[in-house]
Amino acid sequence: MKDKVNIYEKTIYPSKLNKDDAIAIVSLSSGILGEDFCNYQLNLGITRLEEIGLKPKFMSNSLKGEEFIKNNPEKRAQDLIDAFLDNEVKIIMSAIGGDDSYKIIEHLIEKDIETIIKNNPKIFIGYSDITNIHLLLNKFGLSTIYGHAFLTDIAEFDTKMLDYSYNSFLELFKSSKSYEITSAKVWYEERKSWKKSEIGTPRIHHIESTGYEFINFKDNIEGYLYGGCLESLYSILTGNRYLDQPKVFEKYNILLNNNELKETIFYLETSEAKHEPELFKLMLEKLVENQILQNIKCLIVGKPQDNIYYDEYKKVCISISDKYNIPIVLNLNFGHSYPKTIIPNLAKMSIDPQSKKIFVNKFLKD
Repeated sequence: MKDKVNIYEKTIYPSKLNKDDAIAIVSLSSGILGEDFCNYQLNLGITRLEEIGLKPKFMSNSLKGEEFIKNNPEKRAQDLIDAFLDNEVKIIMSAIGGDDSYKIIEHLIEKDIETIIKNNPKIFIGYSDITNIHLLLNKFGLSTIYGHAFLTDIAEFDTKMLDYSYNSFLELFKSSKSYEITSAKVWYEERKSWKKSEIGTPRIHHIESTGYEFINFKDNIEGYLYGGCLESLYSILTGNRYLDQPKVFEKYNILLNNNELKETIFYLETSEAKHEPELFKLMLEKLVENQILQNIKCLIVGKPQDNIYYDEYKKVCISISDKYNIPIVLNLNFGHSYPKTIIPNLAKMSIDPQSKKIFVNKFLKD
C-alpha cells in the first residue's frame, strides 16, 4: 500500500444525518451487548435512538455475545463491511470498546475495506479500543468520529442522555461551517453499579470549576485532528496486551508518517483504568520515543474519568510541554469522561488561547 502524499487534501467527509436514517450497531471489540444482562440497556438504547429520529439496525453478529465475538474476529469484520455496504445505513456506531479490535484489521484489509469506504463513505463513531479502527479508516482517508458508543452514551441509565452528550451527538445532523467545542458546565462520575435497578437514577455530578487550561501557547493554532485512547495507542506501540498488535500496524503502515503528523492537533484521553501518574508519564514517553509528540502542532488531552489524577496528569503534561515545546490544551470533554463531545478525525481544528475558544471546521457534507 502506498502512503498518501497529503492525507488531508484527500480526506473523505461523510454526509450529515437526516431524520429516519438507519444507524448500524456493531460489536467490533467486546461482545457484551449480546449478553442477557444487557437486554434492558439494549432496549433503552433502541428507544433513545428512535427518539432522536434514527432507525437502529443491529448487524448480524453484534448480539451473539462475548465468547462468540472474541473467538470470531472475521465475523466482527464482516459486520463492519456489511454496514458500509448497506445503502440504508448512514452511520455506524460501536456498541462499546474492549481490548482486541485490532484483530479485525487484517480481515478488513483482505476484503478491501479501502475501496469499500471510498465508494460508501459513512459516519463511523466510537471510542476507547475502537481507536484501532479509527486509525485504520483514517489511514484510508475517511474522517471518522471519536465519540459516543451505544451502551455507555446512548443507553445512559438516567431518564435521558446527558445533555451535553446529547447535544454533541445532534451535531451529526448538521453541516455547519464550524462547530464550537465548549467546556461542559458539569461533569459526571462513572456509575458504581450497572444493575437494572439503577435505571432512572442520575449520575453524581460536579460543577466544572477549571474549564480548558492552555499550556505553552503563543498564538492561535490550526491543525488536523488525529489520535485516540492513550492506553490503546500504548498497546499499538508496545504490544503490552497482545504481542502481535504492533506487527499488524507495522505491516500495513497504518499510523501517519512524520510529515503528516506535523499538520496535526493530536488528541489523547485516558481509559477507565485510571492509571497512576507514573504510568501516564511512561505512556506519553512512549509516544515521544516513537517520534509522535515531537512532530505535532499541538496536543489536546481529555478530562480523566471521574477527574482522577487531574493535577498529577497536568504536571506530567507541563513537563512534556516544556521539554519538547508542545502547546497543550487540557480538560476537554471526550472519551471515557462524562459528558462527551465528538472529535472528528482529519477535520481541521482552530484553537484560540486568548478567547479560550476551540472550533472544528465543517466535517460533514450536506
